[in-house]
Amino acid sequence: MEIWSAFIFGLLGSFHCVGMCGPIVLALPVNKTSKWKFFFSRLVYNLGRVVTYAIMGFIIGSIGEQFSLAGYQNVLSISMGVLILIMVLVPTGFFNKLFPFQIFTSFSTTVKKYWSILFKNSSIASLFLIGILNGLLPCGFVYIALAGVASTGSMLNGSLYMALFGLGTLPILLVLSFATGLLTAKVKTTFSKLIPVGGVIIALLIILRGMSLGIPYISPKIVVEQSGEQKVECCHPSEEK
Repeated sequence: MEIWSAFIFGLLGSFHCVGMCGPIVLALPVNKTSKWKFFFSRLVYNLGRVVTYAIMGFIIGSIGEQFSLAGYQNVLSISMGVLILIMVLVPTGFFNKLFPFQIFTSFSTTVKKYWSILFKNSSIASLFLIGILNGLLPCGFVYIALAGVASTGSMLNGSLYMALFGLGTLPILLVLSFATGLLTAKVKTTFSKLIPVGGVIIALLIILRGMSLGIPYISPKIVVEQSGEQKVECCHPSEEK
């Protein structure tokens, strides 16, 4: 259930993407030979972002898988859920005072240097690479999603989680490419308020999963076998012998 929640979270939070990535979308190289080619070029750009998110999910999911094999999946899930709550509820300015994010600023500068080259070319390959690089830019919204990945306990599930998250952000950014007037400040403000709500819901789902309460789909019973491997008793009632 929580894997599919990534799509909903991405969809609700995509108005945050409009504020952060909207200027990039509007500045993308244009080749308007036809509306379909223009749509396809913007789709390719966004799929580049999704690919980057999926790779990130694969990497973070591999870490979660090691915790799962060691028998600490419950602890990791609860910890990640609490971390998401902190990231959502604690003001961003507080983190900026605690941690100097100079490394992120330097990384963003490096990415933009490559962008300056790619933006001169309107080819499909350039647009895809711009999307790939865009997915690497520092973003608190993406970090919340990645925190959720760690609780999936699998490389493949982690990759799927982030791919669904990226696909959730895609519709609004495609709309932005064609009709900027539809996304008024009032609409963006309204949906931006839903981001913390979505983050809290995902955090609670992850914490419930870690608590192993035996609730089908939401908090399945996780049994640690003698080998240390964890077995999820999810949705099928035990058969009587």
